Amino acid sequence: MPAEPLLAVRDLSVSFRTERGLVEAVRGVSFDLESGRVLGLVGESGSGKTQTLLATLGLISDPNAVVAGSIRFEGEELVGMPARRMRAIRGARAAMIFQDPMTALTPVMTVGAQIAEQLRAHTRLSAKAARARAVELLAEVGIPDAERVADRYPHQLSGGMRQRVVIAMAVSCDPALVVADEPTTALDVTVQAQILALLDRLRERHGTAVVFVTHDLGVVSEIADEVAVMYAGRIVEAGPVDALFAAPRHPYTHGLFNSIPPLRGARPRRLSGIPGLPPSLVAPPAGCAFRPRCAHAFARCLERPALASEGVQAVACFLDDGTKSGFRRAEAA
Repeated sequence: MPAEPLLAVRDLSVSFRTERGLVEAVRGVSFDLESGRVLGLVGESGSGKTQTLLATLGLISDPNAVVAGSIRFEGEELVGMPARRMRAIRGARAAMIFQDPMTALTPVMTVGAQIAEQLRAHTRLSAKAARARAVELLAEVGIPDAERVADRYPHQLSGGMRQRVVIAMAVSCDPALVVADEPTTALDVTVQAQILALLDRLRERHGTAVVFVTHDLGVVSEIADEVAVMYAGRIVEAGPVDALFAAPRHPYTHGLFNSIPPLRGARPRRLSGIPGLPPSLVAPPAGCAFRPRCAHAFARCLERPALASEGVQAVACFLDDGTKSGFRRAEAA
């Protein structure tokens, strides 16, 4: 029998009870992730990326939320797991890097104390040893003069340094899985490149698997092994990063690529954005959710396409192979 992947998500759905009924934020999401691999989740705001991450680590606290499906991590089912067992896994074996480090860190504790607290909660280190390890972690993530920085409060650090602190905390117990929610969005390009290089080094050093959520396809090309494109709560295309970037097969993925300015090797061109807006999850369109914005929509799109394998990629689209094969990146055209 083949070994079970580190993380196996099957038919995950996240819904919220509202006055207008049940609203599905994530619908039928499935993917596998092996140790040492990076999965990039991309898509517009509201596509369900963050809710997928929060559900994976049991961090959806809304009492009106309903999480269904299966999330198996290291052979254990996380959906419906008792809170005490989930707390033992979260932080020790699986950790999260939040998008906004200022709100992820406690403002009344020094950053060193916060990392030490995480270590003492999941290991048998003494207070002195946890403090020393916290300083080592800050140095490992590239913070100069880590001993002094450990005694500073979050508001005394720059955004890039705060994000490094959050990463240091996330990897402090050598987790098998790290989920990162747009950790580079608020950073300038220089710091962003440093953070990506840091995550890559940590992955190589510790064999950690990473789920990386972003709307920046450039970041995905730098760090991901696999890509899953989400739209209106569903995965509409998935596959190896090189194959998907070279030849996207879903019109939404093609639209995302065409909205990116070319960086090299291309003549100047007018960017072609995706018309319209993402659909309301309260009243989603029938059939393919991308149909109202798709220039290639036809009668069958009133049905809901399943995510089906097409070579090394998987695509949820009824278009014929000839049309899909014509979806080249404009930069390469």
